[in-house]
Amino acid sequence: MNDVTELKQFVVVHAKAQNIPAERYERVLERITSDGDGPGSWVHEWSRDGDELELAGKLPEAIRSHAMARFPYVDGPARQRALDRCVELFERWRRTQSGIERIDVDLPGGRVGCWAAGLSATAPRPLLLVSGGIVSIKEQWAPLLALADRLGMAMVVTEMPGAGENTVRYDSESWRILPALLDALADRARVEETYAVALSFSGHLALRAAGSDPRLRGLVLAGAPVHDFFTDADWQRALPRVTVDTLAHLTGVPVEDLGTELAGWALKDEELAALDVPVACTVSLRDEIIPAGDVERLRAGLRSLRLHTYDDVHASPRYVGETRLWNVRSVLRMRGGYGVPHALLDVLLFLLGTRRRLLGPPR
Repeated sequence: MNDVTELKQFVVVHAKAQNIPAERYERVLERITSDGDGPGSWVHEWSRDGDELELAGKLPEAIRSHAMARFPYVDGPARQRALDRCVELFERWRRTQSGIERIDVDLPGGRVGCWAAGLSATAPRPLLLVSGGIVSIKEQWAPLLALADRLGMAMVVTEMPGAGENTVRYDSESWRILPALLDALADRARVEETYAVALSFSGHLALRAAGSDPRLRGLVLAGAPVHDFFTDADWQRALPRVTVDTLAHLTGVPVEDLGTELAGWALKDEELAALDVPVACTVSLRDEIIPAGDVERLRAGLRSLRLHTYDDVHASPRYVGETRLWNVRSVLRMRGGYGVPHALLDVLLFLLGTRRRLLGPPR
């Protein structure tokens, strides 16, 4: 079982990223006392919240609660039911929307599920790929698909190997999923002009893929492991238990063998130096998962890098809204888009920054 205190700590940024009101997630978290079965357990209380929201006709909110119920990964029948319910309700909801479709890509190692918008065989657009980290699923990021038309892009949201419905095993070759997705979408998007918003561990995959696939034209990262995370045994020993357990689950490698397995995953300095695409990266100065040395390697090795820093822990939970705007603005900058949407995002970022300076960080 997971450590409930850790789950409560690390789930907050995911709740905020999905716009779950603080009063609601705090109410659910207060009811949780264990990670077992029945009333008071993690899965039961989040699933109960999802069921109540569904009965109230609030389908998008119900989807988010079921996504939280399966957090951080499926470890048994209860979390599997929560994931299945989350996907089922999302499927029902998206049929009421215009233009959101399901894409499944079969690979030798398994199947990768995606939600997409803006794909067209007759009028293909540049492609934006969105993927979260090891503890998030594609349904968490799928609401971003509403931006497709506004950005003038096709958009696809997917998930890490082993996370959610992705049945591919997470290993040192997992970056190959990204080129495979581009191959599968080549007849409905301008995949030769692909950008990726790759959060947390997805950023490592995107960096490696960009070194081999010139179709990736720009990367927007947040808290990405690069080198030291994979090689620093002392750092690994201090990682949160939920991070270690999730990595062991996704890779199928026992916790005691993870250090040896991960050591070969580190990106070499020469690999970073060879990347000729722009990279934008959000950095949390008190990140307890990604070591500061990984940020320095990006700074020293990449040809084109823009950093956006926050005095916060991993994923900067106090600045979720600002980070979301900065990510979109970064994609527009990479595409050379300096029109009205770009200017509007500049203004919104300025206002958010002003609010923080005058009123303090959001709670």
